[in-house]
Amino acid sequence: MKSIVLLSVPFVAGVAAATLIRCPETAELHAACLLGSLAFVAAWHKGSGKRTVGVLFFLLGCFCAMTAGQFGDVVAPRFAGRVQASLCRLIDSVPWPHDETAGLLSAVLTGSRDGLGRETVAVFRASGASHILALSGLHLGIIYLIIGKLLLPLGNGRAAAVVRSSVLILLCAFYAIVTGASPSIVRAFLFICINEAASHSPGRRKDGVSVLCTALLLQLAVSPGVISSLGFQLSYLAMTGIFTIYPKIEGWYPKSRRLRRDPLAWIWRSFALTLSCQLFTAPLVWIRFHTFPKYFIITNLLALPLTWAMVVSAVLTLSLFACGVPVRQLVTITDNLAHALISALEIVSGM
Repeated sequence: MKSIVLLSVPFVAGVAAATLIRCPETAELHAACLLGSLAFVAAWHKGSGKRTVGVLFFLLGCFCAMTAGQFGDVVAPRFAGRVQASLCRLIDSVPWPHDETAGLLSAVLTGSRDGLGRETVAVFRASGASHILALSGLHLGIIYLIIGKLLLPLGNGRAAAVVRSSVLILLCAFYAIVTGASPSIVRAFLFICINEAASHSPGRRKDGVSVLCTALLLQLAVSPGVISSLGFQLSYLAMTGIFTIYPKIEGWYPKSRRLRRDPLAWIWRSFALTLSCQLFTAPLVWIRFHTFPKYFIITNLLALPLTWAMVVSAVLTLSLFACGVPVRQLVTITDNLAHALISALEIVSGM
């Protein structure tokens, strides 16, 4: 853990510092550069060898940020737009009982908000649930779990595990590319790759902070300019809260009552997860937008389980519908979940 932190922290500080020099008008990078530099100092261990490595990676971060764009931008494959449009047409072709369902599913599954009405977008924004409409690690994580469940029949053998990991990574990469490969989606994809790689090394200890630092190092090495993206900043801040604070808050729940089907334990875990994310992301949101979601705990307690259920139901519905299988009941279930999500957020936004 200490080794990857020693490499990633000075590298991020170097990227932030060089980006600030290149784009001095980007105000939020002042904070990023300051935090990165302080973290760099905190990671300044004793020993000339470690100091030398820290300096080298700080300079490497500066170099990557200074040379960003010199070799041209990465162009999304041509098929990505066509696949995304096909998915949107498939969603629109399903006879949903409520008009807003198709637009909501298109936004949540493909990232296209063209079918969303202004009122629906306003409800999500007012209730503090805009992150549900923006494709992020939450959405790719759900897709990842769905694919993992579907691949369980392959078995638990060594060969089956390798095939399962390969299929998972390829399908998640395809989904990330088709949906635009936003910074938060790329972060989630890197987490998946690292997690799958670690699953084939059972003797190696894995912790969340190491995964976070590894993904951060890789993403900024490939695309250092992404450090100025708000989605990138919020995504990593949220994950930092989850890996550092969530285990402590979740541990406050009495151990004697941690039953798998205990509804209070589930509510507490959801509360702990929401609070951990907000503690790290709220300051940046306030700096950028001068707003704070007052009812973020209520919003996430209602919206997250509904979103999970809706996405799982929608994927199953669309898959069967595309194959010509009658899915009238599934259509109704998915539509009701979408309508329940919007209705719940309308109540919260009206508080």
